[in-house]
Amino acid sequence: MGMDAARITAKVQGRDITLDGPLSRDEIRDRVWWWQVSDARTSKEREDRLHEYDDSHRDVIATLGGYYEVSPDRHTPEAEALVDLVYTELNPDA
Repeated sequence: MGMDAARITAKVQGRDITLDGPLSRDEIRDRVWWWQVSDARTSKEREDRLHEYDDSHRDVIATLGGYYEVSPDRHTPEAEALVDLVYTELNPDA
């Protein structure tokens, strides 16, 4: 990874998240909406699925374009737009 590689950070459901490119859209979704991963392969992923969504704090992601709120549902149009934005920043040559 070069020195100019994109790096995006987020704070989602109390967890600090770092996204380093390149990542697929599915990988981005799974990392940002970590408590909604459908295929729990490891004990940590199974534990994560038991997480109860907490709306007492704002979930945010910091991109090159600014700060964005993370939707609680990974299937909303806003969530898809955020995934596309993050994907574009992490994969500038795509």
